[in-house]
Amino acid sequence: MRLGIFSDVHANYEALSAVLEAFKSESIDEYHCLGDVVGYGGSPNECVNIVREVARNTILGNHDAAVAGRMDYSYYYEAARHALDVHADLLTAANTEWLTLLPYSHRLEDADVDLCHGSPVRLEEFDYIFAPEQARECLAIYDRMAQLTLIGHSHLCKVFALTRHSVEELPAEDFTLEAGKKYIISVGSVGQPRDYDNRASFVAFDTVARRFEFKRVEYDIEAAAAKVLAAKLEQNFANRLRIGV
Repeated sequence: MRLGIFSDVHANYEALSAVLEAFKSESIDEYHCLGDVVGYGGSPNECVNIVREVARNTILGNHDAAVAGRMDYSYYYEAARHALDVHADLLTAANTEWLTLLPYSHRLEDADVDLCHGSPVRLEEFDYIFAPEQARECLAIYDRMAQLTLIGHSHLCKVFALTRHSVEELPAEDFTLEAGKKYIISVGSVGQPRDYDNRASFVAFDTVARRFEFKRVEYDIEAAAAKVLAAKLEQNFANRLRIGV
């Protein structure tokens, strides 16, 4: 089976549409979204509608939780809070209700894959995993982890290989999982990449061959940026799309 996994759409309809079109050539059997469907972008309802239809499983992201009233976001900086407030007003009642029901994690038992938004150690806190030091916290739950844990949240593509007592960061490139190791992989962002590559990021995983593949695709950034401004969100959210930070 081939899984199509994507994360951090952030209400970017143009990027999400390009990713789903690119997935058509990947022989994907089922799709999974790792959260943050909303926040920052200009098309929250459009993106929620698509993800609800396409993804077999969607995980709760921190922006989803904030818009759905499931977390306190008063400590977010002003522009981010404003975007969340705008999205909360724009979302249909059905889409808001859908966000309120999303899980913090999900295990694909047959594939030996865990899905979550941030670190699996404290799911409700949405901790980041940027570096081996943060991935090392997962050693405390090593026995409970699937062989592959897929996360989003950082908007970066990252690979960490774990043994019971060690963590090694690997290049974010296509590779085959090794028996006897566990992996945490950050899949990057569809709607707002932050690795200085402004193309939308998504991944594919072959559950039989245990082969993991990173993908990127170009999309109409200017159309997405125009929608950010039309929604009266901060201009910096549009500028970020252009430079990939």
